[in-house]
Amino acid sequence: MAEIKKKPGEQAKQGGQSADPPADRTKEAPQPRSVRVVMLALMVTILLAMLDNMIVSPAMPTIVGDLGGMEHLSWVVTAYMLATAASTPIWGKLGDMYGRKGVFLTSIVIFLLGSVLSGMAQDMGQLIGFRAVQGLGAGGLMVGVMAIIGELVTPRERGKYMGMMTGVMAVAMIGGPLVGGTITDHLGWRWAFYINLPLGAVALAMVTAVLHLPKKKAEGRIDYLGAALLTVGISSLVLVTTWGGTEYAWTSTVIMELIAIGVVALISFVVVQKKAAEPILPLHIFRSLNFTLMSVIGFLTGFVMFGAMLFLPLYQQAVQGASATNSGLLLLPMLLSMMVVSFFSGRFTTSTGKYKIFPIVGTVLMVLGLFLLSQMDTDTSRFTSGLYMAVLGAGMGCLMQITMLVAQNSVEMKDMGVASSSATLFRTLGSSFGVAIMGALFNHRVEDTMSERAGELGGKVTEQSAQLDADSLRQLAAPVRDAYQHAVSAGTHSAFLLGSVIGVAALIAAFFVKEVPLRGAGPKDSGPEGSDSGSSSGAEKPADKPAEGAAGDAAPGPRDAVAEAV
Repeated sequence: MAEIKKKPGEQAKQGGQSADPPADRTKEAPQPRSVRVVMLALMVTILLAMLDNMIVSPAMPTIVGDLGGMEHLSWVVTAYMLATAASTPIWGKLGDMYGRKGVFLTSIVIFLLGSVLSGMAQDMGQLIGFRAVQGLGAGGLMVGVMAIIGELVTPRERGKYMGMMTGVMAVAMIGGPLVGGTITDHLGWRWAFYINLPLGAVALAMVTAVLHLPKKKAEGRIDYLGAALLTVGISSLVLVTTWGGTEYAWTSTVIMELIAIGVVALISFVVVQKKAAEPILPLHIFRSLNFTLMSVIGFLTGFVMFGAMLFLPLYQQAVQGASATNSGLLLLPMLLSMMVVSFFSGRFTTSTGKYKIFPIVGTVLMVLGLFLLSQMDTDTSRFTSGLYMAVLGAGMGCLMQITMLVAQNSVEMKDMGVASSSATLFRTLGSSFGVAIMGALFNHRVEDTMSERAGELGGKVTEQSAQLDADSLRQLAAPVRDAYQHAVSAGTHSAFLLGSVIGVAALIAAFFVKEVPLRGAGPKDSGPEGSDSGSSSGAEKPADKPAEGAAGDAAPGPRDAVAEAV
């Protein structure tokens, strides 16, 4: 511990300055203001990452009408998802090895390049390829933001910024479809991609100007074999969840082959990681019980959250008669509740250093909210469904950022990037599995109910897809439309009931989380990162170490240097 705390002083001596601890703390004093400026730049980047899919989705029908290739439409989304998921852990590792700022700026540039090329696409094949480029950059955006925050701000102080991040996400979720529809109607679908350029330019300029981090020099080579195996494994799993039950039957040869390829690739990846000098995903981080539990909870939270985001608008349009635009606005109770609770939980965590209560309360509210949503039927009012959504949103608000915070607090500073990327990856994979499994259950229930209530005609209506848009729904005869509304109600009941069961698994995991003190400013610490008094090495040393030497207070050394650089 003494050696780590000595590094900032040694650097000061090299510059001809005193290494006296009080002088170091004086230098750190401007850190909160500097971090707030950096956070503004990072929030712009989060907005850039979150808005993209929300804006592009409303433009899809127009894109198909212009470029054709309806049969390849799903690949516009799939290519983006594959590239994002597969590149996420690689971006995290590159940031750990070569420094976060350069890697982060590179991901922004690649994302903007993919946006420009997507806007210039002349056919569906080009659009799919350019969306993959865009997804490749997107994989580094959120991971870069989380890892940079993890390096600049101690876990204890990081809670203050949770509400801000969740607020930006909520704004993107609410405003994205509205902005996308407006842009497509008045400027054309290409501007759904070009709109990223001004936001990206602002993010690039601000990050370049205000973010100053120590440069790193990698001591080992990139684990190319591990990266390739992980990419194949993740891509196979994402394709299974994307194609299963839609493009191909779950028991088809293609799906079985993809499952086999994914399993073999991931097993081989684990074997390679044990021997690699610089593993893409160091397995020792999973020795931390808290990190492993946060990965599980993050996966399960992604599973139910994105399922809810998919089926709630569908229920509101088909059963409650909302328009596509209004169904997005009707999600406000869930998103606002999530934002408010996230803000409160962040402030509470900062002031007390306690966090275990939030995974437990969050999973309880999540289970309760999903169960309440599963009870909706054709007579449920918008007010009642809004209350149910608010309960679910409160649960998500307790979980969204706490999972990342605890995961980052469970590793050494040198593994901050891979910890952030792993937490993001597990949530992404959870959302893929959630949408696929809940979607399969929903479609099966809708088709069965339609056949029961409308006979052969009902089967024909849902033969191509169990999800009808507003125009198709209005064209149905009244008895068939009534049958479809009951079918959608039954489908959402099954999907949300499954979600509540999955939530129970997350609740069980939450009970095993250890209350490891968060590193950073506490009641006994006089400075932002503590002092040489030794209080941090005692009260703030996490007992749940992910690996030998991964003491909770090992991080302040590098972060002190960051404070000087900022």
